[in-house]
Amino acid sequence: MLGALCLVAIVPARAQDAVADFYRGKQVDIVVGSSAGGGYDTYARLIARHFGAHMPGNPEVVVQNMPGAGSAKAAGYIYSVAARDGTAMAAVFPGVLLDPLIGDVQVQYDPNKLTYVGNANADVYICFLRSDAPAKTFQDTFSHEAILGASNAGGTTRDLPAMMNNLLGTRFKVVTGYAGSKEITLAIERNEVHGACGIGWTGLPTMHPDWFAKKLMNVIVQVDMKGHPDLNAMGVPLTVQFARSDEDKTVIELIESQAVFGRPYIMPPGVPAERVAALRKAYVDTFNDPALKAEAAKMELDINYMSGDDLQALVAKLYALPPNIVARAKQALIYRPPQ
Repeated sequence: MLGALCLVAIVPARAQDAVADFYRGKQVDIVVGSSAGGGYDTYARLIARHFGAHMPGNPEVVVQNMPGAGSAKAAGYIYSVAARDGTAMAAVFPGVLLDPLIGDVQVQYDPNKLTYVGNANADVYICFLRSDAPAKTFQDTFSHEAILGASNAGGTTRDLPAMMNNLLGTRFKVVTGYAGSKEITLAIERNEVHGACGIGWTGLPTMHPDWFAKKLMNVIVQVDMKGHPDLNAMGVPLTVQFARSDEDKTVIELIESQAVFGRPYIMPPGVPAERVAALRKAYVDTFNDPALKAEAAKMELDINYMSGDDLQALVAKLYALPPNIVARAKQALIYRPPQ
């Protein structure tokens, strides 16, 4: 019996030694699916500075940029070209995971076959309106038209209002064509539009402190499955609370799931299991490292990670949803202006 217990202890130790031997002296590449200097690049470089110290063998970790097609170029590279030995991963947009399921985009990879290392942070999307808008609360938007600024189809600022119009019965009129959240918030300040849906709460009060301190804007709903603790304490409702059926609720949760994996890290299929386990553990250990936490705080970066095991399970759950739910989600993202 004692011999058997010793053997059980030796096997994991040998596996860990083999992983350390493999990574010692090697380089692990993090391919960022966007340009240098942006948020995804900033997070990846923060992670890279600490990740190697938590990996067996302490490999060098190097960040490279491969922008294009909303991170689909980087995802395609990881899926079809990159080495499948655990030395390559990518930081990609959440749409890489969800668009092939509920969008019309043709891609060169299968999100359900990718290997997931983890997720760097999640955000809570909100709807907010000027205090002088016709609607003061989310309930008001069922009877009062509110004009929202948005980017274009495929962006959360356009797709989430479309979802709420179709599934909940809100009366959002969406004005598209704004380049990004900066341009949308400027349009709100100019009173070109009443507000926006699909902009993340994290950092918004910091960028526009007067908006909320002086009650110039009202946060009317959280387009999220759980909500932000601060907004929950303020009593800001969740969209799912207004779902008219259990099926509608499931469709809403599917569409909103992209906020849960805001900054996913992926690897190719077929990476040896012991190396996947080591990378996932190192990822979690990196985010729990006091040095990384201190650096993130100085950089004002929100850290709210998800483990690779949990992210892999979530993606598998989404891709196992019944076809009728997926079909309804696709239909829900078609914008129909209020009548």
